[in-house]
Amino acid sequence: MADPITLRGLAEIPVARLKGVGPKKEASLAGIGITNLFDLVTTYPRRWVDRSNEARIADLVPGEEALVLVTVRSVTKRVTRNRRTMVNVNVGDGSGRMDVVFFNQPWRERQLQDGLQIALFGKADTYRGGLQMSNPVVDLIGDRTGRIVPIYPQSEKAQINTWEMAGWIEETLRRCAERGIADPVPADVLRSNKMIDRPAALAGIHLPEDMQQKESARRRLAFDELLRVQLLLVLRKRAMERDQRGIAHVMTGTLVDRFYEALPYDLTGAQARAIAEIEADLAAPHPMHRLLQGDVGAGKTVVAIAAMLAAVEGRHQGAMMAPTEVLAEQHAMSVRSMLDGVTVPDPDNLFGDRPLRIELLTNKVTGGRRKEVLAGIADGSVDIAIGTHALIQDKVDFASLGVVVVDEQHRFGVEQRSALRDKTAGGRMPDTLVMTATPIPRTAAMTVYGDLDVSVLDELPPGRTPIVTMWANGPLMESGVWNDIRSEVAAGRQAYVVCPLVGESEKLEVASAEETIQRLAFDELKGLRLELLHGQLPPDEKHAAMERFRSGRADVLVATTVIEVGVDVPNATVMAILDADRFGIAQLHQLRGRVGRGEHASTCWLVTQPNEEDPEAGNPRIEALVATTDGFELAEVDLDLRGEGTLMSTSQKGRSDLKLASLRRDRKLVEQARASAFAIVDGDPDLATHPLLADELDLIFSDRDEAFLSRG
Repeated sequence: MADPITLRGLAEIPVARLKGVGPKKEASLAGIGITNLFDLVTTYPRRWVDRSNEARIADLVPGEEALVLVTVRSVTKRVTRNRRTMVNVNVGDGSGRMDVVFFNQPWRERQLQDGLQIALFGKADTYRGGLQMSNPVVDLIGDRTGRIVPIYPQSEKAQINTWEMAGWIEETLRRCAERGIADPVPADVLRSNKMIDRPAALAGIHLPEDMQQKESARRRLAFDELLRVQLLLVLRKRAMERDQRGIAHVMTGTLVDRFYEALPYDLTGAQARAIAEIEADLAAPHPMHRLLQGDVGAGKTVVAIAAMLAAVEGRHQGAMMAPTEVLAEQHAMSVRSMLDGVTVPDPDNLFGDRPLRIELLTNKVTGGRRKEVLAGIADGSVDIAIGTHALIQDKVDFASLGVVVVDEQHRFGVEQRSALRDKTAGGRMPDTLVMTATPIPRTAAMTVYGDLDVSVLDELPPGRTPIVTMWANGPLMESGVWNDIRSEVAAGRQAYVVCPLVGESEKLEVASAEETIQRLAFDELKGLRLELLHGQLPPDEKHAAMERFRSGRADVLVATTVIEVGVDVPNATVMAILDADRFGIAQLHQLRGRVGRGEHASTCWLVTQPNEEDPEAGNPRIEALVATTDGFELAEVDLDLRGEGTLMSTSQKGRSDLKLASLRRDRKLVEQARASAFAIVDGDPDLATHPLLADELDLIFSDRDEAFLSRG
């Protein structure tokens, strides 16, 4: 008897082997990404119609959305006076009839033939005494029978209908059932997670007898998707720990203690916990690969300095790479300030100690000064190098790089991150700490950064003043924003005004920095000292503008999002973000973090214009920011509003293998999949005793971007 068929076996059978799939249908299926039976059976229904629960026409409530299963009775088409095409379809279901109107969709006349069964999803309204739906979602279900009717993604262009998809999938599953479908997930994993087997899951997702069976099937297949991703990440993590040679730092020196003693405040509990986790990594013989995520102002720099000082203690070097010159310069100022007066115990020095040498390397460092810095990095006299991507240029050679810190790591490409890490110390890989001030939901962190260990700073240091966030919706409320800025400047403080664009745009009716500064100078903020900063300015002009604001020689900085990270001016106490609805939650939260950095109470104004169609309409993103300053809470809101696809980097977009699984809905399932992946890999590091799982990973991820498989 033949072995049960695997996913690879299905992938090797073309759809042309199915009854009814001729050259035209084969080409149409290929057009929507289906070329073989694996593609076909993993094209899941996007909706299921429960015939026992769906609404009847007689039960529809005007103004409320509903799903109805109906039969087409008649179709007419006409062109209105303003030359719009209108297709009117009369439908019924035994309880009553209604009209369905489609505007500017002339092809509906050909699609919706008399006698056709269709599912309609939309909002019913009353019209001339009867019910009517305008432009509802239409699913063609043909003459499908059964209590639960699956509705598949349909393509008018490809001319593939849901009943055709259902028929081909049923035929495939019937043939598979005769031979059996292999289940690669160990029985003990299924048992501990209370999962049904794969054959039952595939049948239950496509041919459920009831909605409970469908949900059990969805849960198992979603688990499979998450388990594959986690296996890939855990295999990579364990391989790095096993194969890469690192530096086993000695953690018994006094340098880090001197740093703590010099701090004017105590570490938060979160900082102490993160540092303990990092120190354990540094003491290990394999290189650290850790993500440090913390909210704006949570004290990530202190943790990063502690890690780099541990390297310096062992006569190695630390390096911190930032994505922009502004942020690199800010880090250099902060690190020098925090380490002012801290000396390095040096047995080679007659007097016992020597001063720490911290150098900044960006493209602005040129000539003799650049040669001096490069020489110090090469001979080891530079203890900590801070810079931009200039640190990873070929001419930069570290004597013994021990710890690498990459800030705002999502702004760097894979090659840039790995290039700094690859500047090894005598063949030994430096320990790597990547940091982000954009909090990531726990489930997303386990999925997107699942090959990294994660430390979280979820407390703010004492002394951070709370930021009050206000929503100014419309010109009347906006006038209060400018009054607030004038009041703060009169009290000796400073302000930011943030715009989405540098210059005016014919396509977008949003504020530009160049136009805004001219308007404010002659109107709302006349008489104040205004400064302009955006990314298109020459580097010297950007530096000069920022320096004038930082030193207090400018009252208001009108800028684009170039100030999103790295700008630290404690005297700035108010920010106005114009056209705030053009920004995402994470970016707004980052921008807001530029104020509230000193002793004075701070305000962030989110300025928008009312929705012309519905002036009373709310804005969930703006409302969330007004409600909380907790970045982790906002990250969960963002995930709920935008979905997990937005969490992937450009190189990973569309590459998550999540067709059924949802990082929002399946938070518990993500944790179960990750725990199962560790159990499998730790017991079988090469998946030698799990050949079917290994084969599935190779099948599904073999054509992935290299960035996904070897993200640095």
